[in-house]
Amino acid sequence: MADAVTKVYRSLPSDSLVYLKTLSKSVCLLLVLCVLLGSSSADNVYEMEEFLKREYSLTKPYQGLGSSSSSHWDLMGNAMVTPDHVRLTPDLQSRQGAVWSRIPCYLRDWELQVQFKVHGEGKKNFHGDGVAFWLTKERMQNGPVFGNMNHFTGLGVFVDTYTNEDKNREKRQTGTQRVYPYVSAMLGNGTLSYDHERDGRPTEIGGCTAMVRNVNHDTFLLIRYIRSRLTIMTDVDGHREWRDCADISGVRLPLGFYFGATSITGDLSDNHDLISMKLYELTVDKTKEELEQEEEEEVTVPRVDNMQQFIVVEPEEGLSGVQYAVTALFSLMGLGVLAAIGLMAYGRWKEKSRKRFY
Repeated sequence: MADAVTKVYRSLPSDSLVYLKTLSKSVCLLLVLCVLLGSSSADNVYEMEEFLKREYSLTKPYQGLGSSSSSHWDLMGNAMVTPDHVRLTPDLQSRQGAVWSRIPCYLRDWELQVQFKVHGEGKKNFHGDGVAFWLTKERMQNGPVFGNMNHFTGLGVFVDTYTNEDKNREKRQTGTQRVYPYVSAMLGNGTLSYDHERDGRPTEIGGCTAMVRNVNHDTFLLIRYIRSRLTIMTDVDGHREWRDCADISGVRLPLGFYFGATSITGDLSDNHDLISMKLYELTVDKTKEELEQEEEEEVTVPRVDNMQQFIVVEPEEGLSGVQYAVTALFSLMGLGVLAAIGLMAYGRWKEKSRKRFY
């Protein structure tokens, strides 16, 4: 067989031989490139693992969660820890639970991957209320917004499983109608209020439908903040594939806020289970101008550029009662001094007038 191949090879014209040699070199080069790309992909996964920030992450067996001084996370309300998950609320009415990081986050570019599960006995439209994931200035505060306080300062991403707003009214006012469960994002500046009756529609900066309840596969949420751009993606179909949910540019988040997860039930209920929260620090190639801008611009209040609801008009400060009294006192003293000077001047003028006549 080898002799036959050799004879055929030698009988080929010189041009064909050159072509075959070039082709063989190309195939070899292609194989080398494939090997290099494969190793490069493996290196990328490794680098991502290297940038996992464990102090901001919550994973099994949840050793960093509890009341000890070495814990990185606090447990709150009805939340309880099991070997497989942290149950924020059980499938019971009027329950509220949360986990909050103890360590403020000073990363400029990051990605949070959350695995969670929402399930319960309630049938269609008889379950609620949902779960929320936070990066806020405040922490460990009970409240009506999925178990957290209203008028918060920072970012909230809500997985809302029950609609409160009348569907006909929603369609009349907005021209669209949400399909639930629904994922939405809100940026709070300490003054904005979450409208529970309208499911946060007036303050939503982005969102999407995500069928997360009572499914037989894992459900994930990704929140990425990079170069002042907020991206939210979901993986709720069991395909292990991220799908776009929201993409908002010009988002300004201060440093030093806390990550958390909360849930609440009312008359309707569900099990809201948190399986993991993994925070990755992202390395980004930035220009010198971008780095200088980051150093110069200190964001103190969350906002979204060019969104009307974040344009705060500071009212003119009026005088307080004490300031008014002090101002009035000094005004009277000034008038008294002026009156005295006027009387003295008038007296001298009058005296000069008498001398002129004598």
